Formats: sequence, C-alpha cells, structure tokens
Amino acid sequence: MKKAISTQNAPQAIGPYSQGVTFGDLIFTSGQIPVNPATSEIPSGIKEQTKQVLLNISAVLEAAGSSMDKVLKTVVSIKDMNDFAAMNEVYSSFFNEPFPARTTVEVARLPKDVLVEIEAIAYR
Repeated sequence: MKKAISTQNAPQAIGPYSQGVTFGDLIFTSGQIPVNPATSEIPSGIKEQTKQVLLNISAVLEAAGSSMDKVLKTVVSIKDMNDFAAMNEVYSSFFNEPFPARTTVEVARLPKDVLVEIEAIAYR
C-alpha cells in the first residue's frame, strides 16, 4: 500500500504532491529544491544549493526509515550543465560506492529559479 512521507526537516509540499511516498520497502522522493526548511532561504551558488537539496532528500529518507546509503537511483535536473562538475563534487560527498544509478539533465527553468533539483528512489 502506498503511504505518504512527511517531515518538518524538508521543505513542505506546495502543491498536490507528497514529499515522498513509500510502496512496500521502496521510497520515492519528490524532486527536492534547495529551500532550507527552517528559514525558507535558498542559498546562492551551485555547491551550496546541491548540498541543501541533498540534505532535504536525506531528511525525507530518514522520515521513511531509510538513508542516503540506500539510494538506488537519482534524477538530477540542473539549470546549467556548466555547473555539472561543481554539483558532482558535492553530490559525490553524500554517497558511498556502489554509487546510485543517475540521470542528469539540463533544464530551462526550475521552481523558484533554483539551479538544481534532485529526486531519489531508495529502499528501507
């Protein structure tokens, strides 16, 4: 049965979606943007934004009884592929080998005009 994930440690959903959902032992996070859940601030710079996004994903996973070590796949949407190396530097610090499968795409625009959005699939 599908169950919504909700935590105050990640930005609240602002539309008809959940921060994430579980189905059995699988966890699907919604795309997270770099909004600090405590202050609603958005950091500047791709490295700072990537870090906040991954902290938000970690909070959603923890609320579902999981962790970053159990991420199977991510989808990274980045506003400028020229920021790929800087994003990747921060991204790699959140994961251990074997690294999750990943798709990275450059997009024209993201919510709140942020530089990066990431979603994840994990297990418990």
